[in-house]
Amino acid sequence: MSAKNVIEKSTVENTQEKSKDRSKLYFFIIALVALLATNLYFYVKYRSSGEKLYTISLQKENVQIELDRLEAELDNLFVGDVGESEEMIEMESKARQTIADIRSTLDHSSISEEELDSAKEELAKVREDVTVLKNDVTELRVKNELLQKENERLNHEIRQSQEEIEGLSTEKEELESQVNIASQLKVSTLHLSGIKLNKKGEKSQSNRSKKIDKLEINFSLADNSISPKGEKEIFIRVVDPKGNLIADPKKVFYVHGEKLQYTQKENINFTNNGEEYTLYWEDPNGFRKGAYTILLYSDDAIMGRSSVVLR
Repeated sequence: MSAKNVIEKSTVENTQEKSKDRSKLYFFIIALVALLATNLYFYVKYRSSGEKLYTISLQKENVQIELDRLEAELDNLFVGDVGESEEMIEMESKARQTIADIRSTLDHSSISEEELDSAKEELAKVREDVTVLKNDVTELRVKNELLQKENERLNHEIRQSQEEIEGLSTEKEELESQVNIASQLKVSTLHLSGIKLNKKGEKSQSNRSKKIDKLEINFSLADNSISPKGEKEIFIRVVDPKGNLIADPKKVFYVHGEKLQYTQKENINFTNNGEEYTLYWEDPNGFRKGAYTILLYSDDAIMGRSSVVLR
């Protein structure tokens, strides 16, 4: 082999070796680039996934906080009896059920972004319902306060009216009592004497107990323009010399609500013209020595009294 051929052969071999080395270098570079691309892909993928999980977790927490706030508002909404309607009670119950359903959805650790979006949509609806309820309750409370104030005003007026009526009733009773007292008949003169009757029926006065037949009661009435004119009942009570009331237990009348027995009852015609009246009383057991007392009553009160002493 000539030197020329050797040199050419060596040159070819060197060229082939350099070509192989470049191919290895290219392959290494391509493999390195592919590895870097793969690492970059997984880095971006896992980083994106981590950020997404963090975002979902943060949104879940925000939804939970909002649910807690809405539930607290519902708890405070019907504190005290505001007289809520069945519709309001039903709306409150529905809102609480929706809150419970949203919480149940959020409890899943593998909640998807779509499920979270759906939960937020339901949350928005609940928020609107709670707002409507708050407005309704506020309006109802305002109405209740106005009604309460109106009731208090009316009750105050009623109490005032009752007090006025009671005052008028008291005044009326006092006036009626004064009128009744003023209308009671009183004697202006009252004289009591013993009377003896002869065979002709003629009478003469006497103070001897064994000779008299009757006691004569002469009286006139004081002027009284208030007392109604007309027939008046006169009740006579006679007390004998021993101080005993001469009366039948069955014969009773009333003075200021107190039941009294009377001896005799007569009727007179009251005209308020100052006329004199004469009544008679005869003792069925005969008259005795001593003082006889006569008491006259009419219109629920005593008219007057007088006494006579028989010998």
